[in-house]
Amino acid sequence: MRRKITEELLKWKQEDQGCTALLVEGARRVGKSYIVEEFGKEYYKSCILIDFMAAGPQIRQLFEDYLDDLDSFFSRLSLIFRTELIERDTLIIFDEVQMYPRARAAIKYLVKDGRYDYIETGSLLSIRKNIQGIVIPSEEKHIRLNPMDFEEYLWARNDNVTMNIIRSCFEKRKPLGQIAHREIMKRFREYLLIGGMPQVVETFNRTNDFLKAEETKRMIIDLYRDDIAKYAEGYQEKVMAIFDEIPFSLSRHEISFKLSSISDKARMREYEKAFFWLNDSRICNMCYLSTDPNIGLNMNAERLRFKPYVADTGLLVSMIFDENGLADRQIYEKILSDKLEVNLGIVIENVVAQMLTASGRRLFYYSSYDTADKENRMEIDFLIRKRNVTSRHNIVPVEVKSTTHYKTISLKKFTRKFQSYSAEPIIIHAGDYMVRDGIECFPVYMTQLV
Repeated sequence: MRRKITEELLKWKQEDQGCTALLVEGARRVGKSYIVEEFGKEYYKSCILIDFMAAGPQIRQLFEDYLDDLDSFFSRLSLIFRTELIERDTLIIFDEVQMYPRARAAIKYLVKDGRYDYIETGSLLSIRKNIQGIVIPSEEKHIRLNPMDFEEYLWARNDNVTMNIIRSCFEKRKPLGQIAHREIMKRFREYLLIGGMPQVVETFNRTNDFLKAEETKRMIIDLYRDDIAKYAEGYQEKVMAIFDEIPFSLSRHEISFKLSSISDKARMREYEKAFFWLNDSRICNMCYLSTDPNIGLNMNAERLRFKPYVADTGLLVSMIFDENGLADRQIYEKILSDKLEVNLGIVIENVVAQMLTASGRRLFYYSSYDTADKENRMEIDFLIRKRNVTSRHNIVPVEVKSTTHYKTISLKKFTRKFQSYSAEPIIIHAGDYMVRDGIECFPVYMTQLV
């Protein structure tokens, strides 16, 4: 499947010329191993993938015995994999490198040697046990692979036209028209239901059956639960409780995640590591409260006040409509035809968070509740920085609406209060492109372009 990260891998290969190793991180099942191995096969004369999930003692012994004798290290590696190593034209992949931290530490010496290129893949890369006893190599460049965005999903569905039309209308700031908008929204609802996990998309491509895709999603959710039970040592129950609570927290439109929904006795200091684990696993996209929405959003973020979104909206749909372990076919059909009488606001908000993350945005929101002054009561779903930073007005307030009937009160309050920071606000909604009350409203499928 075609992924945008391939262009970044190629840029790294051409520009760095072996001076750095590339670390591709992301959640389990987002396609890290597949895309990196395909890149190696296409752009190098030879490629070796070492899977540290399955690597036996013979492989591990190389890192124990031969790092001070790289000629012997490489000759034995070539023999084990029966692959010729070609100087400056071989890619060596350390897959799931978090399972063997010593291999990650070895990158320092391997890059310095300079004969071959190295890409690492992994998840949970900051967890203490996965970096214990090693010095993180400064020769590493990090890149994140997310679930497939809407454009990548369209490519996988053999559609290379729709996104070009969307992009053209976005650039010209003009609506697509009722017929085209209705058709694209149907495709987008399909994306909401299937999601962007490559294995699920492949299942749907092969079977054209939502329930078959649902079974694959359920397998991935179970895999995540197994990972929590296996790797969240000491706080498995806390991580699992948070993960299970996310759909309900989103549905309540809470200002931030409330631990009281898990237990009246829960305290943030007891759950802080659990949230860190979920964030590091990339299972969730964390959106932090910004108390002073200026250009330094990260500097003014409340680290203990946040909203967790599920990293893949298709998985969230399965978690929301899960009955007896499998969503019902009728639910899929009604959502696809926009005839399900249920508020899909949390699904739309989650997919916007997913698409902003995929486009390289960090997630922040703003909320203020003042009992004495209603002018100071507002909640803004997302704050993003303008693509081209200027001397003032760099923060774009973004409101997400799942329908075409809504008010713009919070946006107007925000722009009045933060007029020196705020750029023109935008709304992401279910309708076609329009301007309402002086505010640009973009269809949800344009999110990754804003």
